Amino acid sequence: MNTLLFVIGLVIVIVTVTGILFVLVLPRQPSGVERAALLVNRSVRLLFVALSRLATTYESKDAILAPTAPVALLAQLMFWAGSLVVGFDLMLMPTTHSISRGLLQALIALFTVGAVHVGGRANIAIDVTAGAIWVIIVALQIAYLPTLYNAFSRREGLVALLESRAGAPAWGPELLARHQLVGIVDTLPDLYKEWESWSADVAESHSTYPILLLFRSPDPWLSWLIGLLAVLDAAAMQLALCPSSAPSQARLCLRMGFTLTNRIATSLGWEIDFDPKPDDPIRLQFHEFQSAVAMLEESGFPLERTAEEAWPDFHGWRVNYEDAVYHLADRLTAPPAPWSGTRRHVGSGIVKPHRPPQRRPGSDPSVTYQRPLVINTPNRRRRRLGRRGPR
Repeated sequence: MNTLLFVIGLVIVIVTVTGILFVLVLPRQPSGVERAALLVNRSVRLLFVALSRLATTYESKDAILAPTAPVALLAQLMFWAGSLVVGFDLMLMPTTHSISRGLLQALIALFTVGAVHVGGRANIAIDVTAGAIWVIIVALQIAYLPTLYNAFSRREGLVALLESRAGAPAWGPELLARHQLVGIVDTLPDLYKEWESWSADVAESHSTYPILLLFRSPDPWLSWLIGLLAVLDAAAMQLALCPSSAPSQARLCLRMGFTLTNRIATSLGWEIDFDPKPDDPIRLQFHEFQSAVAMLEESGFPLERTAEEAWPDFHGWRVNYEDAVYHLADRLTAPPAPWSGTRRHVGSGIVKPHRPPQRRPGSDPSVTYQRPLVINTPNRRRRRLGRRGPR
């Protein structure tokens, strides 16, 4: 019996160490034993989501959700420690002949680097192995943190720059309108190029290290996902409304953008249709698109097509990324921006970006900047993710 317990404990230790190596050392999408860490992260996220239900405003909800990632990192480390303690406890059964004494010895061996032994016949090999493995894990975890924070910093830099271009929360039509109003439409190709490179970086880092998804932006109304959606919608609108003058970078940005969303969805185990039909249904309604086009026309943005003429092309682009972005935005409780779907855990409706007033000498000083709430009736229909994906 003790031999069988020893074998079971050895298997637990090997599986745990293998999962740790895959998570901390080998960068790749989780697909095997390393998916246990995803379950830990998901449990922590659900706990904080439940706590965030107590909040009455989105800002306070975001404040409650902000510690999710650090707590998940600690929970991940505690999960590995607990698995190793259980494994070494079973491996010590041939010498301790007691689950409780084996558990105590495994705990002491793990956290004192095998330097202390309590009672019974010593098993130096297991004690030293337990201590050495834990030292290596702690060292790897310390080296792992700078990798995460470097990826987080690279992600947030471009998102922060987007606030003045697309508002907070970001919105695709607002991005185009603001560029027209201040006369910088010629910078849009560079913007699309930057976001194409950014999408490639985030696709690699966030599908390899899924815990990065739990790191929220420092400002509650900024979000990497909402920023990406705004840029993709802006690119799709420009391609649909201005087919002859739209920059080629817009097309490249779109393709890399929905490659990013689909890679993340795949890493989370969601089913994705990678070959959607351009006329498959989407949740965004034509009247919403038509209103946005009217806003662009009012701002003076040069349009080559009407909303009716451009809608099929815009629809054909958006079908590639809408479902994945909507599902992910709901999962991450992203800011409720226009055209970003509904949130199960946010009840305040959609928040539209407020355009700051232009300050000139002699202008009305009473005009202040604020972010108004626009309450919309949420769409309660639930759809399965995976009906559509990139073409």
